[in-house]
Amino acid sequence: MANQIATFFLSQPESVRTNGVATHINKFWEPRMRRHLFEHLDAGGAGLLPLVVEASTLIRRPAEPSGTGMGTKEGTTGGVSGR
Repeated sequence: MANQIATFFLSQPESVRTNGVATHINKFWEPRMRRHLFEHLDAGGAGLLPLVVEASTLIRRPAEPSGTGMGTKEGTTGGVSGR
């Protein structure tokens, strides 16, 4: 999907391409999608267009998810309440 966004921006003036890709991803991709993109980039980014790699410096890297699921937030005990 990142390559499709970059392909669109390749038709735009060179001065807006990198920022355009990064802005689109920052605005419309949820953290899970951005996390997957950065995992792929960190593993070498095979298959990504150079414009995506260049734009990645402007894309917000999401925080790593904390905990393992329900009941892991601070101040919670986990499980089903009332037991």
